[in-house]
Amino acid sequence: MKIGTLDIGHRPVMLAPMEDVTDRSFRLICKEQGADMTYSEFVSADALIRNIAATTRKLAIDPAERPTAIQIYGREVGPMVEAAKIVEETAHPDIIDINFGCPVKKVAGKGAGAGMLRDIPRMLEITSAVVRAVNIPVTVKTRLGWDHNSKIIVDLAEQLQDCGIQALTVHGRTRSQMYTGEADWEMIARVKENPRLTIPLIGNGDIRTPSQIRDAFDRYGVDGVMVGRASIGAPWIFRPLKAAALGLEPSEPSVAAKFALIHRQIAESIDRIDEYRGILHIRRHLAASPLFKGIPNFRETRIAMLRADTNAALMEILHHIEHDIIPSLADTPGKSPQP
Repeated sequence: MKIGTLDIGHRPVMLAPMEDVTDRSFRLICKEQGADMTYSEFVSADALIRNIAATTRKLAIDPAERPTAIQIYGREVGPMVEAAKIVEETAHPDIIDINFGCPVKKVAGKGAGAGMLRDIPRMLEITSAVVRAVNIPVTVKTRLGWDHNSKIIVDLAEQLQDCGIQALTVHGRTRSQMYTGEADWEMIARVKENPRLTIPLIGNGDIRTPSQIRDAFDRYGVDGVMVGRASIGAPWIFRPLKAAALGLEPSEPSVAAKFALIHRQIAESIDRIDEYRGILHIRRHLAASPLFKGIPNFRETRIAMLRADTNAALMEILHHIEHDIIPSLADTPGKSPQP
């Protein structure tokens, strides 16, 4: 699959942009684990042009994680154009992606992200202006529509293509669904079936297993797949998913290898920020990680793990889980945690 002249490879599996998740460290780990392309956290156009430090830090790219896209969002043409130019000149990403899909109230409620699905003329104006303003490929990520009564994505995809974007990612839910219900991959397939759509289509939503990713390519016909929430606390997911996408036998890394990645995330989060805030940042990954699911009588240990506020305390708890709790389950039929 190519985005402009950028070759992402056959049946690419990509890391989705997620706020407070896809920092540089996590992106690099996912890349090493098999992700073909990574996307930054959401970058606010307004904050970027005001040179807000927390926002400009999001532009840092490790050369080893490329190809990488920086994703920007906003609701006005001028700031979006200026932000796109800053991103191109400062970060030199392989792609600029426009966020027309974020459903959270603080973004969509102000008319940005998925809020643009209620103002298609402005969405198209922003897209065309950003495409004209930069010299690298521009892509868009959006949803099926604002709500169940306005699933406009088939026509919208063609309109966005006419604006000059080089690829489109569709999350198979409406904004009103947020992250509830199931992603509608039949609707994504309808976008792909439009003979007038010639740019690559990337599908997104509920991809967690090898069988699901095979369906995405074989049944629904997308050119690429983007994986989001399933990677939180589980960056190793890309290796089995990529194998399945290519028709190979997927294999899970060992429990020890998974713990090693969790330890690396914690260490790099602390190094990037500081001990206390670095641990706060990583709690979302620990809370979501399938590494701890299915462990019986785990509630108290889980609470202690998520309340630990020093590296020493957290390491002690994780060591106990890895070397005491999980091995004890191996000899107990039916009580092993999920891989």
